[in-house]
Amino acid sequence: MEFRWLKQIQAAEAIVVFGGWAVGPEVFWHLDGPQDILFASGYTDLDAELPDLSGYERVSLLAWSFGVAAYAHWQQGRPDPFSRKTAVNGSLQPVNRGAGIPPAVFRRTVETLSLDSYQQFLGRVFGARQDAEALDVEARRAELLAVERRGDAPQMRFDKVWICSGDKIFPPANLARAWAGQNVANLDAPHAPFDRFAQWEALF
Repeated sequence: MEFRWLKQIQAAEAIVVFGGWAVGPEVFWHLDGPQDILFASGYTDLDAELPDLSGYERVSLLAWSFGVAAYAHWQQGRPDPFSRKTAVNGSLQPVNRGAGIPPAVFRRTVETLSLDSYQQFLGRVFGARQDAEALDVEARRAELLAVERRGDAPQMRFDKVWICSGDKIFPPANLARAWAGQNVANLDAPHAPFDRFAQWEALF
């Protein structure tokens, strides 16, 4: 895992984004706001440490897709710097028949991973065909296997949870079960819903 700044202008607030699998930060670049943005990616291991964020008045978390479980695993045993947390289309049980991606679907994704299947995956993520992108197949397969091996993340409350009715990656009914009793907001959008927003603040 690595952290890298997408925007750093010594703002009053920092947002730490735990992104999804094999999708870069481009999905967030259009979002506007005064905040500094730190992006986490690559969940084969969770050894990376946050930079010093003590100078910020507020630090917020946005976790998307596999970033939700990755964050919860990463947070264990570390001080929690976040004053508010939002989860988007992800689960603390990422590979789970009733609360995440069904294991058979996940296993098929691992076993058939290729450039072609990746393009199909991106089409499901965004709800529309995407331009062809390069992929390090073995590295991304290793990341999926690491997600599977880590299993369920520790239970944790988020201040807001987004579930999108058009999600073709995490079944919305499974996410509804996973987040029962938490502050859920529903949205008619695909797995990557960020083009429905103009401001970072609207996600919190």
